[in-house]
Amino acid sequence: MASIPRLYVEQPLGKGQSVTLSRDHAHYLFGVMRRGTGDAVELFNGTDGEWTCSVAEVGKKAGVLQCDTQSKPQQSPPDLWLMFAPIKKSRTDFIVEKAAEMGAARIMPVATDFTNSERLRQDRLQAHAVEAAEQCGGTFVPPVDELTKLDTVLDTWPQDRALMFCDEARVGQDLSLPDLSGPWAIVIGPEGGFSDRERRTLHDMPNAHAVALGPRILRADTAVVAAMALWQQKLGDW
Repeated sequence: MASIPRLYVEQPLGKGQSVTLSRDHAHYLFGVMRRGTGDAVELFNGTDGEWTCSVAEVGKKAGVLQCDTQSKPQQSPPDLWLMFAPIKKSRTDFIVEKAAEMGAARIMPVATDFTNSERLRQDRLQAHAVEAAEQCGGTFVPPVDELTKLDTVLDTWPQDRALMFCDEARVGQDLSLPDLSGPWAIVIGPEGGFSDRERRTLHDMPNAHAVALGPRILRADTAVVAAMALWQQKLGDW
C-alpha cells in the first residue's frame, strides 16, 4: 500500500474546509506522487492538528483538497528553545532538522565570538524545519529566527527561562540537570567553543546551569542531539 503524502500548509484546517494548493505542492502531489481526484493526503498547519483530506481538483499548477477527518490532535512541543552557533552549511541544516524532530519550540541561530559562519538564509532553514516536521509526523513547526548576536539575546534574557549551558570546559564532569519545570533553553557553542568572556557571562547568569555532555568534546551538530536528548529524558515529553 502506497504511503499517504503529508504536507504542511498555512491555511486553516477543519471539517469540510477547502485548501488551495500552492504551485509547488500541486507539482509534488500530481506530477511527482501521481495522485488524482479522490486520493488521500495528510495536511497540518501547526495549530489545527493533522487532517486527512481528499483531492477535489487536479491541475498542473494548482489544485484543491477537502478536509475530511482529523487524524491527529494538535501536539505542541515542550517550551524549549535551542540556541546554536551556525557551522558549515550541511551541518547547520542537520541541526535545524534534528531540533525540529526532537521537539524544539523555537530555533535561534546566534553569532558568538568564535562563530565562523556570518551568513545564514533564514528562509532555507525554515524550509528544512518544515520538511523535518512533514517527515517525522509532527504537527508543529518551530520558527527559525534570523541570526542574532549571542550578547544581544542574553542582554534581554527572560528571567523565568532556565538556560542549559553546554560548556565544553566541563568535559567529564557532572551530567545532571536540576529538576526545574517551566521554560528552558539550550545553548550550544561554535566549533571553536565559547570565548572566556562568553563563558563568564553565561556562568554569571542566575538561571543558567552549566553541564557537560559526556567524557569527550563533541562536534557542534552532535552536541545538539546529545543535549536535547539529555533535556528531553530529564524534563521533556519523552
